[in-house]
Amino acid sequence: MIGLLVTLIVYALVLGLLYWLVDYLLGVFPLPDPIGRIIRAAVIVIIVLILVGLLLSFTGADYGLPRLRWQ
Repeated sequence: MIGLLVTLIVYALVLGLLYWLVDYLLGVFPLPDPIGRIIRAAVIVIIVLILVGLLLSFTGADYGLPRLRWQ
């Protein structure tokens, strides 16, 4: 159970850092309005899909996302 929580926290931190980096880079190097908005929306959709896949993998479904194994 601890391994599941640690895995979820690690994924949340990494995905949050990834979103922050994309948001920061789009702020530093502004793109025209529709392209920047599309990139932000695509990153959010990808992050949500990864988190849903991770939560489903906790239930036993295998979606190919690596999990930390504590032995």
